[in-house]
Amino acid sequence: MTNAVVCWHTEYMGLAVGELRTAGRGVDAEVLAHISPARSSVVNYYGSTTVDYERELAQLDDQGHRPLRTAGMDEPGAGL
Repeated sequence: MTNAVVCWHTEYMGLAVGELRTAGRGVDAEVLAHISPARSSVVNYYGSTTVDYERELAQLDDQGHRPLRTAGMDEPGAGL
């Protein structure tokens, strides 16, 4: 499970950095060197999670990615 979470976060962190760079924002490689995809705040270790698979699958783009959150979506769970 841990490896799956790290892979998932690595993929989406890369997508987010790519979006920022495409938008003309500078993303310093030195800063990226200190960001870890091994966070676990979104993993529920002590219970079950209910997922609406149809809703989740409907959000995927042609590459199978969910949309990234946009700036200004600071509320927890926004864009999920």
